[in-house]
Amino acid sequence: MVRLENIHKSFGSVQVLNGIDLKVEESEVVSIVGASGAGKTTLLQIIGTLDKPDTGKVYYGNDPVSSYGSRELARFRNQNIGFIFQFHHLLPEFTALENVCIPAYIAKKGRVESEERAKQLLDYLGLSHRFEHKPGQLSGGEQQRVAVARALMNQPMVILADEPSGNLDTENANELHKLFFDLRDEFRQTFIIVTHNQELAESTDRKIVMRDGVLV
Repeated sequence: MVRLENIHKSFGSVQVLNGIDLKVEESEVVSIVGASGAGKTTLLQIIGTLDKPDTGKVYYGNDPVSSYGSRELARFRNQNIGFIFQFHHLLPEFTALENVCIPAYIAKKGRVESEERAKQLLDYLGLSHRFEHKPGQLSGGEQQRVAVARALMNQPMVILADEPSGNLDTENANELHKLFFDLRDEFRQTFIIVTHNQELAESTDRKIVMRDGVLV
């Protein structure tokens, strides 16, 4: 599914990633843990094609995506990778339904088709009564579920989550964590999750520990 080979990344004189090799299989839920500054978010950004390694290669299946040009990479990312962030990043002027549709609109999918899928996803996530609500009218847990629906919109190969429950209370965090596994079981969805939440990390199929830019 996703394969990294000998990934190195530095910023100025600071070496952040020091030869990362990683393979994640389809339908696997993987957590990445480690102290702040260990390189977790940088690694996730490279997996998500938001940044390129200095050396090394990133593959999705047999596609060497780290060699793609910027336009080809943007198209691949939109169609194959979903993102969930700690602070939702929903557009405040748009409704829940409109926020979920955005990846489909970027992919130039039709409005009727896009809205139908968005409604199905929001309904599956228990938000059928929130289609027309804007983010400011939603609770933190509801906003994060809208963000999950948006990440699922284009049926991506993998979903990358960066501290997805870091801004939620315990109850909503636990519900979100359960949702990841429900999505894996229902849709064979693959997740790579950067987290400081040890309970979540211990419950995943595989916990990867990072220290000083390497996997330990």
